[in-house]
Order: sequence, then structure tokens, then C-alpha cells
Amino acid sequence: MEDVAPTKLDPGAIDEAALLAGLRAGDGLAFEKLVRLHCDRLLAVARRVLGNEEDARDAVQDAFLSAYRGLGGFGGDSKLATWLHRITLNACLMKLRTRRRKPEQSIEPLLPTFLDDGHQADPAAPWRAGAGDVLERRELRDLVRGTIDRLPEAYRTVLLLRDIEGLDTDETARLLETNAGVVKTRLHRARQALRTLLDPHFRGDDL
Repeated sequence: MEDVAPTKLDPGAIDEAALLAGLRAGDGLAFEKLVRLHCDRLLAVARRVLGNEEDARDAVQDAFLSAYRGLGGFGGDSKLATWLHRITLNACLMKLRTRRRKPEQSIEPLLPTFLDDGHQADPAAPWRAGAGDVLERRELRDLVRGTIDRLPEAYRTVLLLRDIEGLDTDETARLLETNAGVVKTRLHRARQALRTLLDPHFRGDDL
């Protein structure tokens, strides 16, 4: 498969049933259309998970190859976009597993601590009114994404799969080859750590 070079198509103008029939018939033009239709979105997913452009492109290429080989097992009970999204996430996670592991900063300093009486030692200040609205601004979205990237990989990945990519707990556990309890614990701790890292940016009126 050559490097992906997408040209945007209008998803609403695509007859998915006809496209799927062409794919199952081995029509090369149908597969090219599939790539052009979904490549940009899948690259965005891969970039979020992997944080590296070259790795993201490799993962998307691997995902399309896997999709091509697995067409016979696609029952059509979900949209092609949903099916490709899951395949891409799996390709990203496989690539993460092959990366050379490097020491990561512990997440413990980012988690809340509690006094003997059960109260939080240093509670986060309430974010000022309107903080949720400003998240729609590009610079705030960039801030949140950059902050997520600072989390240890195991926690960052769970947060991305659950809160950004919208997977449920069981599917996240299956992709990560762990159990639902581990996913829930990591997600809770990741959200706490993310709140700690973002808190200084939302305390004042500079946003």
C-alpha cells in the first residue's frame, strides 16, 4: 500500500451500501474511495493517541491494510466509519506496545492528598464562571490536549479512549488487554491529575 494521500469527499454523498459491495467485490477504486473518505479523520485519531506524525501515518496505513484483509468478517452491523475507528485505535495501541519503554513521571504528585479528618489538603479552587465556554476556543483546546500529553502513558491512553474517543469501559479494557476495574481506576486518577495540571490556568481571569 502506498503512502496515504487523501482528497476530501463528502460523506453524505457516499452510498455506503454500494461502497461496501464494491469493497467486497475487490474493487480497487472502492478501496481508494474508502481511504479518501476516512483518512483525515483517522489520522486525527492516531495523532491524538500516538502524539507523533510519522507513527500516526504508519498506524493509519496499518489500519487500512487490516480493514482490507478483514472485510470478509465485517458484518455491516455498524457504520464503516465506526469499524475503521476501532481498527485504527487497535493499530495505535499495537504501535504503543512496540515502543521502547522509557521511565515516566509518577502520577502520584498530581493526585489530591487528604488530611486525617478526610478533608482534601489543598482543594482546587473553583474555576471561574464561563470556564466551560472558553474551552471552545482553539487555544484552550490546544492547552487541554497538550496537558493530556503530559500524563503518564497508561493514564493518558485510558483518558483518550474513554473521554476523547468515546469507547465504553469494556471495550477500552479489551483494547488495552486488561479488565474493567483497572480501566475505571486509571480513568479516575487520570481525570484527577488532569484537573490538577489545568487548575492554575483556570484560577484567574487571564483566559
